[in-house]
Amino acid sequence: MKLNLLTIAEARQRLDKGEISSLELTKDCLAAIKRLNKKLNACLAIDEAGALKAAKAADARLAKKESGALLGIPFLAKDNIMTKGLITTAASKMLGKYVAPYDATVIARLKKAGAVLLGKTNLDEFAHGASTEYSAFGPTKNPWDLTRVPGGSSGGSAAAVAADLCLFALGTDTGGSVRHPSALCGVVGLKPSYGLCSRFGLIAMTSSTDVPGILAKSSEDSALVLSEIEGHDEHDATSVYSKKFKAPKTANLKNLKIGLPKELASAKVSPAVRKEFERFKAELKKAGAKLIPLSLPSTDFALAAYYVITPSEISSNLGRFDGLRFGNSRAYFGAEVRRRIMLGTYCLSAGYYDAYYLRAQKVRTKVIEEYAQAFKRCDIILTPTTPAPAFKFGTNTKDPVKMYLEDYFLVPASLAGLPAISIPLSKKPLPIGVQLIAPALNEEKLLSVARACESLTIDRFSKANL
Repeated sequence: MKLNLLTIAEARQRLDKGEISSLELTKDCLAAIKRLNKKLNACLAIDEAGALKAAKAADARLAKKESGALLGIPFLAKDNIMTKGLITTAASKMLGKYVAPYDATVIARLKKAGAVLLGKTNLDEFAHGASTEYSAFGPTKNPWDLTRVPGGSSGGSAAAVAADLCLFALGTDTGGSVRHPSALCGVVGLKPSYGLCSRFGLIAMTSSTDVPGILAKSSEDSALVLSEIEGHDEHDATSVYSKKFKAPKTANLKNLKIGLPKELASAKVSPAVRKEFERFKAELKKAGAKLIPLSLPSTDFALAAYYVITPSEISSNLGRFDGLRFGNSRAYFGAEVRRRIMLGTYCLSAGYYDAYYLRAQKVRTKVIEEYAQAFKRCDIILTPTTPAPAFKFGTNTKDPVKMYLEDYFLVPASLAGLPAISIPLSKKPLPIGVQLIAPALNEEKLLSVARACESLTIDRFSKANL
């Protein structure tokens, strides 16, 4: 068995028993990258020398009987997360040769834990997109069907985990950018509560919703990674003080109250997604869960509000890339980045601020209030992750609104700052995911329920045929 096929939990047991070494594990991941990345374009940069050095250091620590959830575990990071001494391009020609002078807090914590950084993954330019077609360095392909998108914006990270190029990957989630590609690539995607994990060292997109996220092979693995990266950071004023997160055990689904927003009934989803979602609801009932009808009226307005707030913050955040302070003065933003900057500048302009940005923030407040009320009646809220399985390249690029609708089920949790996770429902012929949402800072509940739900999904262990 190739060691790169292991989950974190499986590799942890073998590393601790001395059955395998971090160096062997890392070499198998590097070999998989060399074999498959030309097909997938999931990785933009690989630090082979640095990875091998880190793996040897991890083995030295293991030899001293050190322990740790991620000690010796290889991972990849989305290329809008700062990694000292490596390029951090945000998949843009504007930063095509930029080498980060420091590590993002999440990277620094992973390195301290002994995790092995393999390199950087592809994304939509500056994380603006839902397909990873907007990368200045070419699109990433879905491991399940090379003619289809992997989702976005963390498409490179999702494809890398699905193709076993690493044991886990970091992404960023602003309005669904971890959960969306996870669903389309058949992996687990966790968006933590806003503020639980530091944003320091992330290239800012929408500062009020950006969070670092985790793409992994199981919810158990996601919990192991979260246990190392969460926590207050003095470099991030929005990071919260919270009780130390502990990787949870599997929840008992019996009598668990799962909320189903009635607005989903009118949502446009493909027959394949609806079939799997209904099947999963039936499985939850058999397991003893109680399905509670809910109403979240602001759901229909959340997407519109998000696409006012996000471009507005983008127009402010990307103002620094003027070729003088940051960026290449001879390079240009791609079409989608320019579109969002122009939309945001318009929304914030004199005479339009109250009509657009201020009104969108009022909708956001309603979303937060409705979810708070909903969680008085249920433990978890359940939705599809995406409207349909992965679509063909070029399907949505000429219709921005259609591309934005990919985030329909995802942006409410982002606007409300809630933790959410996408887990695979089925992987044949194409992956389909389901989303679970929990109250703020209740990741332990979310992940314990996700572990229980994984036992009800089908084709969980099937792999992409590469």
